[in-house]
Amino acid sequence: MHRIRAAVLREIKKPLVIEQLEVAEPGPGEVSVRIAAAGVCHSDYHFMNGDLLIGLPCVLGHEGAGVVDAVGEGVKAVAPGDHVVHLFRASCGRCHFCQKGRPALCWMAAQLRVTGHLLDGTSRFGTPTGEEIKHFLGVSCFAERTVVPEQGVVKIRKDVPLSVAALMGCSVMTGVGAVMNTARVEAGASVLVIGAGGVGLNCVMGARLLGAHPIIAADQLDSKLEMATEFGATHAVNSARQDLVAAVRELTGGEGVDYAFEAIGIPALMAAAFAATRRGGTATCVGIAPAGAEMSIGAGELVYSEKILQGSYYGTSRPQADMPRLLDLYMAGRLPLDRLLSRTYPLEEVNEAYRALLAGEVARSVLLPNG
Repeated sequence: MHRIRAAVLREIKKPLVIEQLEVAEPGPGEVSVRIAAAGVCHSDYHFMNGDLLIGLPCVLGHEGAGVVDAVGEGVKAVAPGDHVVHLFRASCGRCHFCQKGRPALCWMAAQLRVTGHLLDGTSRFGTPTGEEIKHFLGVSCFAERTVVPEQGVVKIRKDVPLSVAALMGCSVMTGVGAVMNTARVEAGASVLVIGAGGVGLNCVMGARLLGAHPIIAADQLDSKLEMATEFGATHAVNSARQDLVAAVRELTGGEGVDYAFEAIGIPALMAAAFAATRRGGTATCVGIAPAGAEMSIGAGELVYSEKILQGSYYGTSRPQADMPRLLDLYMAGRLPLDRLLSRTYPLEEVNEAYRALLAGEVARSVLLPNG
């Protein structure tokens, strides 16, 4: 048993609370990780704000990296001392979706999310007085240590800074993966990215990596559009001042783009992404919408224009193969992930980190739970 500090969500629409907790040793098939860095992601805010529901109280954080400090019985994939990235979509490797190369759709991650427990139906977190604290998406990396299923980590090379590797756990894999794996953008294709936050910037980087042109970024904050341009966008559209679809069509000879990505999770913008694609184009929805939200598109346009409207969850990734490959590209200077990292915060400043995120002041920031 370890005594740790962790950021706990006890009530929706309330600040996170830094608490002293106890975390048990890993059981069979489980891994204990000392957290080096945890990304401050908007997806956690959906749960903090009540847009999506989760069992409470729980330790938040789903984008992280660290060093394995202990393993349970039967664990073979990693060993103490290994550097790992956390997966918020752990997968079994055996079900229909895993065998089809779509592990993000595996039942295992859904079980971890719904129950707030590990696979044996219990939690490793608790207060010194014995109150159970739930896990979050099988990760809970807003803590000095966490325990996760063996399937919930990817072993990575040790020369990657863990503050950068943490971003691979969500924003990088989600954004770059949507471009590379889901949409399969080809060189010379035109691309629109709606939303220049952490995921949107990764969509821009992925499009640039694959040789897309032009790459149009859209947002309502000039500061975010400036960042998007630094990451490879060739054009910027401030949708607070311009009609988004009209501006995109003007930049593409009246036709629209070959590929559009919505990286915020607003149904109206998902529909705008579809409207901004050309005949035969593909619109990919990446952002997470509030529970129960619906969108509307023109049925005739879907048929007559032979457009494709699709979703992308976790970048349609195969994390065990994709994450090491993308980190190799980073180390080769092809994917400037370190430029995403705007700020670092101690664990105690988690609520300030979310204030800065919501104000659009950062591309991505990380918490450093162990200093």
